[in-house]
This record gives sequence, C-alpha cells and structure tokens, in this order.
Amino acid sequence: MRTRQLAIEGVFEFIPTAYPDHRGLFVAPFHESAFREAVGHPLRLAQTNHSVSRQGTIRGVHFADTPPGQAKYVYCPRGALLDVVVDIRIGSPTFGAWDAVRLDAEEFHAVYIPEGLGHAFIALEDDTALAYFCSTSYNPSAEHGISPLDTRLGLPWPDDIPHILSEKDTNAPSLAEAEAAGLLPKYVDCLAWYEQLRN
Repeated sequence: MRTRQLAIEGVFEFIPTAYPDHRGLFVAPFHESAFREAVGHPLRLAQTNHSVSRQGTIRGVHFADTPPGQAKYVYCPRGALLDVVVDIRIGSPTFGAWDAVRLDAEEFHAVYIPEGLGHAFIALEDDTALAYFCSTSYNPSAEHGISPLDTRLGLPWPDDIPHILSEKDTNAPSLAEAEAAGLLPKYVDCLAWYEQLRN
C-alpha cells in the first residue's frame, strides 16, 4: 500500500496493489498499518455507507459539525468517479481550496477525508458505487452542505455530461453564505480534535 498526501493538510490518497488473474481480481483497499502511519491514529469506524449513482450525479459538498465531525475513508468498488475534498475550515491556510482524485474499480485507490472538511463526488459512469467508512454515525442535526456549483469554489466537474443533483444539494448555500451563517468548522478546533485522536 502506497500513500500520497494531497494538497489539503490531513487528506491522503491510498494506493493498494491489485492482483488480477484468470479468476478475476483481489485487492485490499484498506490497510490499518498504512493508514496509521500516514494519519497518525487508527481509523475509527462507526458506520459504513454504500451509494450507487447514475452518470453525472453529484453528491455533496457535505460536512458535519466538528468536533466530533465525521471522517470518511472512501473507495469505488464499481464504476468510476471524481472524488473532491474541499477545505472549509475557517482559519486554515488552504481555506476554500480543493483537491480531486479519480477513484475507480480498476485501481481501487482510496481517499481519507478527516473531520471538518467538505466532501463531494461526481459519478463518471452509470451504476457507479462508492463505499464509505465513517468515523461517526449519521446525525441529521449535525449534517450540512455547500453548493457543489458554487462559482467561488470552482470545483472540477466535467461539463461534457449533464449534472444530476438532489434538491438538498441544489439548494445548499454557497461557501460564503455558510460562513456567514456560522456553519463552517474552525481550523483551530479541528487541529485540537486531530491531536486528541492521536493521543
């Protein structure tokens, strides 16, 4: 398992080795030792999620109140998608920045998104599945969203396929509106939470 630090602090891409043969393929998208070495603490697992999306479906940008927030370890077991992480932590040196990784069912790369960051993706093929390992259970009262079409963010959605959004994501506030409403996590609170996880 190889790892790569993305442009946003605390976000990692994990690159496993796939073993194809005449029967099919075997791959392990998660290794605790590689995760712990990169992130500095074990992966806490409270819930697993599985979504299936049509081509062009955009889900996100989603985040949760931090602390405790909700960290995610995601990979694509079927199809292909573009996974996007957005730094929405007020006071972060990379506030408003994003990074993106293609996830697919050929290479089985995975992305770790720590608490306090925004997460979104677009399905590049029909019947694309995303598997999520989540550090906390779903808490509707603590869940929030930012418009994935916010022009200030300028997220890298391909324009050659029609975009499909839920009503909730369509009506989500911009980054500036979410900041003005006091919804965004604070960078100092996130750093304190990460340090607590390491101890």
